[in-house]
Amino acid sequence: MRLMKSSRGKSHPGLPPLSIRLGIALFILWFTGTGCALLKVKKGVRQSIESTVLVGLVATANHVKGPIIVAAYTIDKGERSIAHYTVLHEAGEYELLVAKGNYYIIAYHDKNSNLVYDDGEPAGQYGPPAWVSAPAGGVVGDLNLEIPEKGRHIDLPLGFAISKEKPQKLYSRQAGAILDFNDELFSEQNGQKGYWEGMKFFKTIGGNIYFVEPYDPDKIPILFIHGATGTPKGWKYFAENIDRTRFQPWLFYYPSGARIKTMSHLLLWKLSNLSYKYRFKKIYFTAHSLGGLVARSFIMDYGKAFPNIELFVSLATPWGGDRMAELGVKQSPAVIPCWIDMQPESNFMKNLYAHKMPEHVKFYMFYGHRGSRNPFRSNNDGTIAFSSLLDFRAQSEAKMSYAFEEDHASIIYSDKVLRQYKAILNAVDTREGDATHHSGGNLKVLLSNYTLEGPGNQVSIVLCADDECKDDTVVDFYHDHGGNILGPFPAGDYIASIFTPTAKPEKTWLPVTIENNKTHNLHFNLIPDGRIFGMVATALKPEDRPAGMPHAEYLPPDRKIMLQSITISGNGTHRKIRPFKGSPKDRGTNFLHGTDFFDGDTFFIFGLPAGAYDLNIKAQGYKPYTVSHLVVPGQRKNLIITDLSPGK
Repeated sequence: MRLMKSSRGKSHPGLPPLSIRLGIALFILWFTGTGCALLKVKKGVRQSIESTVLVGLVATANHVKGPIIVAAYTIDKGERSIAHYTVLHEAGEYELLVAKGNYYIIAYHDKNSNLVYDDGEPAGQYGPPAWVSAPAGGVVGDLNLEIPEKGRHIDLPLGFAISKEKPQKLYSRQAGAILDFNDELFSEQNGQKGYWEGMKFFKTIGGNIYFVEPYDPDKIPILFIHGATGTPKGWKYFAENIDRTRFQPWLFYYPSGARIKTMSHLLLWKLSNLSYKYRFKKIYFTAHSLGGLVARSFIMDYGKAFPNIELFVSLATPWGGDRMAELGVKQSPAVIPCWIDMQPESNFMKNLYAHKMPEHVKFYMFYGHRGSRNPFRSNNDGTIAFSSLLDFRAQSEAKMSYAFEEDHASIIYSDKVLRQYKAILNAVDTREGDATHHSGGNLKVLLSNYTLEGPGNQVSIVLCADDECKDDTVVDFYHDHGGNILGPFPAGDYIASIFTPTAKPEKTWLPVTIENNKTHNLHFNLIPDGRIFGMVATALKPEDRPAGMPHAEYLPPDRKIMLQSITISGNGTHRKIRPFKGSPKDRGTNFLHGTDFFDGDTFFIFGLPAGAYDLNIKAQGYKPYTVSHLVVPGQRKNLIITDLSPGK
């Protein structure tokens, strides 16, 4: 059940839907499997497996500003060849990606930014010099070197060109480099490269935490983490509309097609260096889609070393993985590395929930809902299935889970989502000032005459800012007889409704005012309701129903079945159930108001007195079927019909 506003017509730069991306990938790989696309993917994956990351710190005798070039090179028969180079904007950390072999590492201050080692440019080298042995895979660390104030201290001839290609701009790959959201480095094309050609992305762009303004010790950093094929540009709307007097945006930019745990370790390296440099006291994480998995992986593995992570907000994260990734791993001749981790039963997914989230991290989940809340089918946000978005392992640790009238991409461009996000920021940031006046408020939800217990006890609150409910927020929770505290929500006047599995509210809508820093009671008097929620499925053969086979309710949907008519009779009741026609928002309204309907292979009937009923069901291409069902108002029992037989 959701009241929805469609976002399907919107286009958001840098955020093509993940399911579409995977579909395109499999199409290319299956149908042009001998072509360039397949070869490029295979080559990149193979190189990533056979490569090593060299990391270390560059120190300078004085405070050098401007490009510092760090490079790894080999010597073969007296010829020097650069394997990889990177650019720093000041002394600090570096990363170099090289194949298995032996390398020398140098660094110099490129005063004229021409990628040539010229006379008068201070330089230093690792060791006396000494070569570094790089195995296949992993990381070689502590490769620290110093650039002296004057003199030549490297085994590299003057006039040596680091690269034949001279980019128009030297981008620093060092944490804390300042970059504008509209910079071409954050282009959609580069986001795609990070997913499909991760090795090439890391070689040419790297992985980094960018700033959009100089560091300010009085502002709390918010680390924004993009999703698959995304770039930091996707966070522009959020970052430009938070309170920049109290918060500073940091942007983690990484090759999203890489193994997820590898990227969380890269984040550790970058964030550790920023922590050492700035000693920030607090930091908040905000992540979209796959970025949420990167963030949680980091928190679970390294959270104890970062007790200053106070807040984690995920948006549209596939907490249960993605079946499309599993399909890609099994059937594609070339596998994008992150697909391995995104499989629902992968070791990564299992280890992600091996322990609970640290208590010092306040965790909130946001997700979009495009379509009906059909209790029998795997709905989605236009990209990720709800079963993954609302994976119970993640949901059980969230302080609140908010649903919005958005899809997978539009959720980070939504004004409604942003207002809710800002309310959470203000509630968590307890410093004196503007935050204390705009922290939003909470609702204590009290239910009378509601006794349903157990896993089916989930209820939903719908909040609308106007009578037409053009824009709503939905919160799911498990009923507590002492009352549930929900929030925070932005301050304002709302109307509220509730949906439960077995009861209807005496009044469908109640007015409620939410005030900053206050908790208001929201009291619903519920009336037990007689309901039949059901679905139909093709009859299974005995050999297709072995022990352990999921019930039809949990099997993939059979889209071939289309209900034509349903009538219900008994206890003086006779109704003809009408097919659903309308928008997703209308479907949500049907649930709230208890309006009967059927849609595809599922049906929903409300307001039945206690007693036995006969359902007469007709589906296209199947014989008519009659089934009896006992209704007890206030009790939940789904009707799963698996006996439809083909015929007329």
